[in-house]
Amino acid sequence: MQHYAADEVHRLLDYPRLVEALRVAHRDGDMPQMDVKVLSDAVRPDNKFVSLLSWAAGDVIAVKLVGVFPGNVDLAPAQPSVQGLVTLFDGRTGAPLATCDGAALTFRKTAADSALGVQCLAREDAEVLLVVGAGGLAPHVIAAHTAVRPTLRRVLIWNRNIAKAEALASRLQAEGRHVSVAGSLDKAVAEADIISCVTMATEPLVKGRLLKPGAHVDLIGAYLPEMREADDQVIRRAGRLFVDTRNNAQGSGDVAGPMAAGILQEDGIVADLFDLCQGRHLGRDSNDQITVFKNVGGGHLDMMTMRHLVKQASP
Repeated sequence: MQHYAADEVHRLLDYPRLVEALRVAHRDGDMPQMDVKVLSDAVRPDNKFVSLLSWAAGDVIAVKLVGVFPGNVDLAPAQPSVQGLVTLFDGRTGAPLATCDGAALTFRKTAADSALGVQCLAREDAEVLLVVGAGGLAPHVIAAHTAVRPTLRRVLIWNRNIAKAEALASRLQAEGRHVSVAGSLDKAVAEADIISCVTMATEPLVKGRLLKPGAHVDLIGAYLPEMREADDQVIRRAGRLFVDTRNNAQGSGDVAGPMAAGILQEDGIVADLFDLCQGRHLGRDSNDQITVFKNVGGGHLDMMTMRHLVKQASP
């Protein structure tokens, strides 16, 4: 049985092919059977251990075991806040096929998931990408989004800690990317064609009144009901919401908050990636429409990504 270390995962899961693999998987398949278990540390409840199981009948089974320890970034030396393993099994026999580094796969599948949302919903002539947050996922989001929208000529990074934003921008500039630090979040929001949020924010950061016509808002953080990345006006101006999956979408504050305020109804979640990739919903109506995509995540995405990883590694 093969194990793929983090470096191999990043090498094999390039974004153009991974996003295409996710698109095909959503186009040709349905939501698999899934199960999720979450345990919290009795002493430090922010620390969680999660198991996600996804089973596509007659195909493959994927199990992700991952620890989410937010304080890891403050350790000396710092460690990733998300660490774990993903295992792929044969769905016909139950035989184990491969394992891989869970943190690397999570970075790749999360960024590619949102990039598929960009491919389906963002304007084809989008030129300015704003990434809100400068953590470990941010460079992956930049790489994935620019892969599906090569028209993006400018990338702005905003972070509460400007030193982190500057360090990330310098690193990406050294790789040849046209990246700069945004001093004012509000000004950057008003300029951006695509806004991607990768934060742990508990109060809204993106103000809907500032969005330009045709903007696409990609919300990746706010995975708990008490967390928010966008204010109610973002949903109010968009008028509807797109998600990667409806499963547990209301577990996010960016969905639960507008619903509690009566701004978003259940039928306001108009499509998920299965609907978009299978043509049941066309996505954007016009160049001036504001679109909002909530990246909820899920074990099915780990399964799709791990299956693609194994195929890429096969001779």
